Amino acid sequence: MDVGLKRELEEKVRAGERLTREDGIALYASDDLAWLGGLAHEVRTRKNGDVVHFNVNRHLNMTNVCTASCAYCSFQRKPGEKDAYTMRIEEAVKLAKAMEGENLTELHIVNGLHPNLPWRYYPRSLRELKAALPDVSLKAFTATEIHHFETISGLSASEILDELIDAGLESLTGGGAEIFDWEVRRHIVDHRTHWEDWSRIHRLAHEKGLKTPCTMLYGHIEEPRHRVDHVLRLRELQDETGGFQVFIPLRYQHDFVDVQDGKVRNRLQARTQMATGAEALKTFAVSRLLFDNVPHVKVFWVMHGVQTAQLALQHGADDMDGSVVEYKITHDADNYGTPNKLTREDLLELIRDAGFRPVERNTRYEIIREYDGPDPARRESPQPMRV
Repeated sequence: MDVGLKRELEEKVRAGERLTREDGIALYASDDLAWLGGLAHEVRTRKNGDVVHFNVNRHLNMTNVCTASCAYCSFQRKPGEKDAYTMRIEEAVKLAKAMEGENLTELHIVNGLHPNLPWRYYPRSLRELKAALPDVSLKAFTATEIHHFETISGLSASEILDELIDAGLESLTGGGAEIFDWEVRRHIVDHRTHWEDWSRIHRLAHEKGLKTPCTMLYGHIEEPRHRVDHVLRLRELQDETGGFQVFIPLRYQHDFVDVQDGKVRNRLQARTQMATGAEALKTFAVSRLLFDNVPHVKVFWVMHGVQTAQLALQHGADDMDGSVVEYKITHDADNYGTPNKLTREDLLELIRDAGFRPVERNTRYEIIREYDGPDPARRESPQPMRV
């Protein structure tokens, strides 16, 4: 990158001036990862100090049966396939209750777009889960699922959200976003929910007082300009609603042959390579610099690996997600080597090892408990980059 442009971008960031589309593309073109990371770390520190947030959560996928066949997805199954499953609500509640230990604060629920389940299954499942786990926040359903519920119920998204909120819904999930630009999206997504409906549904959720996450699936067939476009669409919607709490870059995963049936379901991987660790860190840094009106950037350690996740905390991220235990959507795909579970103690150790101070949060980013950071008396104790 030209020295003059580098200085100009530094000055804009330090003055709190909004970066443009052209700025974002120029940042992705830079091969100076240390400079990018340092600049993103300045912004992250200005917003969140030396804190890394985490929560104690579990993921629940009540069905993997899906009408869609998205090109990147290894989770979905068609009705009648050997390992297709759909839980009865009683089964889902039993499984959730078994996850209750360790002061669980959040249940994260995402499903396939099941062709035959009735609409009433979904609010009833939330009611029964909330009755069984009254102190656990229910973070459930993508905008794609809400759009699907419109089709199967005949209700509007507004009516659907009202009923789900009444049943205990506290937040939507951020999924279904992938890459919004149609140039890419038409090759990777096999359902009807695109930017117009995704943004409409999150806008409605924000109007009803919900705070939601937003995501981007990167590292497949998209180019940096598509990532910039994706973030700027979200930034514009955030200007309007203020309802996004956190942005989550999700690293696209190859399917290393499903352990259940030997099939490779990922139709992209013959022409793609997964993002390297350096590309992941660049994506976090540029996202933090561009997305100036969202308070948090989360690194989902399951999709990045623990060490890359720790490094992302020095490149703009301030949230390390949660304890998870089982994340079928990725672990069904990648055999990537990330653990199925990190305990609260594991997360505390990883955050301190990266040089930060852990803070446990709930779904709405309200602080549950603050913990001590790395011991400053220990010479070998890691410290975050100084700003």
